[in-house]
This record gives sequence, structure tokens and C-alpha cells, in this order.
Amino acid sequence: MLVSAKEMLNAAREGHYAVGQFNINNLEWTKAILLTAEELRSPVILGVSEGAAKYMCGFKTVAAMVSNMVESLKITVPVALHLDHGTYEGALACIEAGFSSIMFDGSHYPIEENIEKTKELVKLAEEKGISLEAEVGAIGGEEDGVVGAGECADPNECKMIADLGVTMLAAGIGNIHGKYPENWPGLSFDTLAAVSEKVGMMPLVLHGGTGIPADMIKKAISLGVSKINVNTECQLAFAAATRSYIEAGKDLAGKGFDPRKLLAPGVEAIRATVKEKMELFGSVDRA
Repeated sequence: MLVSAKEMLNAAREGHYAVGQFNINNLEWTKAILLTAEELRSPVILGVSEGAAKYMCGFKTVAAMVSNMVESLKITVPVALHLDHGTYEGALACIEAGFSSIMFDGSHYPIEENIEKTKELVKLAEEKGISLEAEVGAIGGEEDGVVGAGECADPNECKMIADLGVTMLAAGIGNIHGKYPENWPGLSFDTLAAVSEKVGMMPLVLHGGTGIPADMIKKAISLGVSKINVNTECQLAFAAATRSYIEAGKDLAGKGFDPRKLLAPGVEAIRATVKEKMELFGSVDRA
């Protein structure tokens, strides 16, 4: 059964660790992440962007696949299915489809409009018993075609959104999606500390977890970050393992072309990446 991310994140906030949100792109991805979470006894959040949901034939298909997979793999750790960077319409569609957590990204709206739309979703999420993530201050990099430079959120605006009753808050602290450029100045811990002070014990979310040095991740967790999103790193690991398999000509030997064999090294690479992240975030044995 899918659960809201509320309990797992409140526990993470109090216990000074973070729960990983690992974005899923297909069945193999989902299976790899769920099996790793179960093996490590870690709570887990499966993130789905609107683009990935479209690729996987819609929110209902994704929700059905994940729910049934949790059951058939006998997964006992808490699993939340979460809409990543959702539009207002996307959030409504995910609530309808059976997601247990949603993110409404109203960061590109004027703050008043972000507040209005977030308020409506808070009410809906409470009725349904699901968790809601809001965002203040755009996260840099590219996310479904929207490119940002890694801005820092205004702590006062963060408080305004947090006070609406959201479960968790994503605040821009100089982090970006995708690979980090050579000249990236690093996370703004001053911003993070200021936001944390304003919102109290509310779990904070760090987007763009790929490529942030481990010491920065640990410092961010110590300042209130309780959820860290990982996507690009799993994609890179999957691609590298698949490339090696094909370059070694293994797809040409026997039935090496069978997708179950062809994709197996990539799946193992995702599992290794997820394991490494769960250990770094401190969520192992927290389920």
C-alpha cells in the first residue's frame, strides 16, 4: 500500500537524516528502487515528473504499476508515490489517479498566486490524506523544459507558504537539476539556515541531489533537509552500464539481445546508486 510522505519525513526531520526521492522512468527503474529500499529497510519516495508520466502512459498507469508492484514484490517498507514539479492541473490529476503525495511547483507564479493555488491543494490533500510539497524560489537547471539558474528563495516567502499547512517545502538554495557545472559556487547554507529558522520543524526538500558533494549533503541534512531528490545520477549509471554491455558485444552473444538480459546491468547500476544514496542520506534501517 502506498503511504503519504508525511510520517516518514517528520521522522527524518526529527532524526536528522533524509529520505531519498528517486525518480522513476519505467518498470525496471521502479523495480530496482523498490527492491533496494526493501533490502536496506529504508523508507522511499518514488518521484514522477509530468514528462515521465506521459512517457509511461499517464498517471493512472503509473499508480497502478507501482501499487501492484509493491504488492507483488512484497515490499514492506513505507513507499510514497509523488508527483515531481507538478502543475496545478497535474496535481489534481494525480490526486484523482491515486498518488499518495504531490508537489505543486508554483515558484514561477507571483507569490500571491502561488499562495492561492497552494491553499486549494492543501485542502484537497488533507481531505485525501496525502502529502503536499510546495516550492519557493526556482531550482536551477532544466526540469521539463524550464531552465533556471539556481536562485535562492526568500525566507519570508518560505514562511508564508509553509504557514498554509503544506507537508514539506522545497526552497532554492543555489541547487540545480542535472549535472553541476565546473564553476558552480555550491549550496547557500546561509539561505538554508534562514529558511529553516523561519519554518521551524517543517521538512525541507533538496532538489538536484546529483553531483552535490557528500559533505554538503550532510550539512544540508543537519540544517533541516529531510528529502533529497535524485534522478540524473540513476540515469547516468543506467546509461553507462548499458553502454558497457553493448560495447562488449554481449547483446550479440546467445540471447543477449533479450531485454531482460540487455537491461539487467543498467538495473544493477541503478540499485548500486540508490544504495549509495540511502547510505549517505542516513535512511538505512529507518523503515
